[in-house]
Amino acid sequence: MAEVEETLQRIEAHGSVVGTIIANADGIPIRSTFDISKAGKYAEVLRHLTAMARSTVRDVDPQNDLVVMRISTKSQEIMIAPENSYLLILVQQKADKYTR
Repeated sequence: MAEVEETLQRIEAHGSVVGTIIANADGIPIRSTFDISKAGKYAEVLRHLTAMARSTVRDVDPQNDLVVMRISTKSQEIMIAPENSYLLILVQQKADKYTR
């Protein structure tokens, strides 16, 4: 567990990172740098989207699986990594939107 915390701290220290969320399979945040309401909203919506994306990948190739999904908006990028029964969600500013 210490390795997970260390990795998350390293990720969160990057200048572009707005926040991180680890959610369980039900879309409930179990660790987050966002307030609970914002973390809950991200986790619940992205849990459904990730399930649809995973299903699509498997429909196209049953031997394949979703590893990381990246969503790009005008100002942010959201990366979702489903692993076992958890989702790792990372929200970061686009490169031209932050300064170090």
